[in-house]
Amino acid sequence: MNARAVFLDRDGVINASIVREGKPYPPNSLNDFTYLPGAVEGIKRLRQAGYLIIVVTNQPDVATGLQKKATVELMHAQLYKDKLCDDIKVCYHIDKDLCDCRKPKPGMLLQAAFEWGIELTTSFMVGDRWRDVEAGNAAGCSSYFIDYQYQEREPTGPFKRVRSLEEASQCILNEN
Repeated sequence: MNARAVFLDRDGVINASIVREGKPYPPNSLNDFTYLPGAVEGIKRLRQAGYLIIVVTNQPDVATGLQKKATVELMHAQLYKDKLCDDIKVCYHIDKDLCDCRKPKPGMLLQAAFEWGIELTTSFMVGDRWRDVEAGNAAGCSSYFIDYQYQEREPTGPFKRVRSLEEASQCILNEN
């Protein structure tokens, strides 16, 4: 266990979320799946520095019938095609399913750490919602919060506030 990783939430971190009434939602289709400014460059710099890039994403709209699993998988195929990640962990559950993988629980990060030999205490989590930060903290990672000032609660526990994945990647690289 000596690999280092940067765990990334997907929507609002790598690609643009659709914000309605102050709340973020995933893109509806591959046509709506657009990378945020600086995200690709930030990921490439992290990968060049030797970090594994693991996407950890809650996609509850599949469970509720608002999104097709095939559409989510097309978006993930695009991330792999563009070489923007080493692995993608997805939770398709809703809160009441009480699974171990849905953020803020650290299940997806712990699974990836086991599979890839990742040392969590030298790894990072970057997200735009309280669930992301709290999952990173629960797994033992240092967490970055991209604060879009959504109409929801802020994360608890330690985190660094940033404006983008690009800024988070610079901070991570400056720490080493």
